[in-house]
Amino acid sequence: MKRLRIVFMGTPEFAVASLQAIMATEHQVVGVITAPDKPAGRGRKLHESAVKKYAMAQGLNVLQPSNLKDPEFLESLKELQADLQVVVAFRMLPKQVWEMPPLGTFNLHASLLPEYRGAAPINWAIINGENLTGVTTFYINEDIDTGAIIKQAAVEISRSDTAGDLHDKLMRIGSQTVVETIEKIEKGNISPQKQQSGQFKAAPKLNKENCRIQWENSAESIYNQVRGLSPYPGAWTYLENNRSHIELKIYRAEALKEDHELEPGMLSVSKKNIRVAVKDGFIDIMDLKMSGKKRMDAKSLLNGYEFHAGCKLF
Repeated sequence: MKRLRIVFMGTPEFAVASLQAIMATEHQVVGVITAPDKPAGRGRKLHESAVKKYAMAQGLNVLQPSNLKDPEFLESLKELQADLQVVVAFRMLPKQVWEMPPLGTFNLHASLLPEYRGAAPINWAIINGENLTGVTTFYINEDIDTGAIIKQAAVEISRSDTAGDLHDKLMRIGSQTVVETIEKIEKGNISPQKQQSGQFKAAPKLNKENCRIQWENSAESIYNQVRGLSPYPGAWTYLENNRSHIELKIYRAEALKEDHELEPGMLSVSKKNIRVAVKDGFIDIMDLKMSGKKRMDAKSLLNGYEFHAGCKLF
C-alpha cells in the first residue's frame, strides 16, 4: 500500500474529526490549509480556527491564505507535492488549486447529494422535516457540490434531533467516510458516479430573514425550524409585551396539537409554561434567550419576568 501525501483543507470543528481520522492512518498529512485568524469577541482578539488549533498541536505544516489564487500560496502548495487533497467544510477552491494533485481533490459534504447542495445542509434537512440524510464524498469541479460522487453513507434523523445533534452524528460518520474514500482512491478501486440532474432541495446560507419564525405556519413546521437552528444560529422572533418589542431566540420547544381560538403568535402563559398559539395548536417554549439576557429555560424566565395581558410573538 502506497503512503499518500495528503493536503487537508478545513476550518471548523466539523473538519477536525476528519483530520484526526486521517492522522490515524499510514498516510502523511504534508500540509493543512485553513482560514486566516479573525478578530472575535469584545476584546477583538484574533481567533484561530478549530482546524488550526488541532493542526498546530500535532506539529503539522499550516498555511492560512487570504487569497487562494495568490501566486505565493500556489507555489507553497505546489511545493508540498501532495498526491491528494481532502476538503471538509472549507470554501470554494479555484481550479488551479483543486486540479493540482495527481489523484485529484475530493470534498466531504453533509448531505446525500444531489439533495441539499449549499452552505447549510444539516440545518435545512431538519427544518424540512427529513428523517434521513447522510454524507457524500465527491470530486471537486467548477460548480459547487456538483462533482462526481465517490462514496455516500446514510444517517437517520430522529424527531428530537437538533442541528447540533445531527452535526455530531454526521461529523463522526463523515470522518469514517473520508478515510474509506482515501483508501478507495489509493487502491484505484473507484468508479465515481455523475450526479443526477433535476430539481433538488437546496441548503442556502442561513440569514436573519430565513431564521425568523413565521407564526402563521403549522406547529410541526415551527418545531422543525426551532430544532433545525439550535444551537446556532437560533430561530428568532419579536416579543411584543406592554408596548415594548424585544428580540427573542428559541432553542428548544414542543409542538402541541390542540384546538383554540387564539390568533397565531398570541401567548398563553402560566406559572410553568410559555405557549404560543399557531393555526393548529401551540408551541410550548422550553429554552430561550431574550435580547440582553442569558439563555435559560422557560421556568427560570417566568420566575423573574412579567408577561402582560395581550402579549404576543411576531
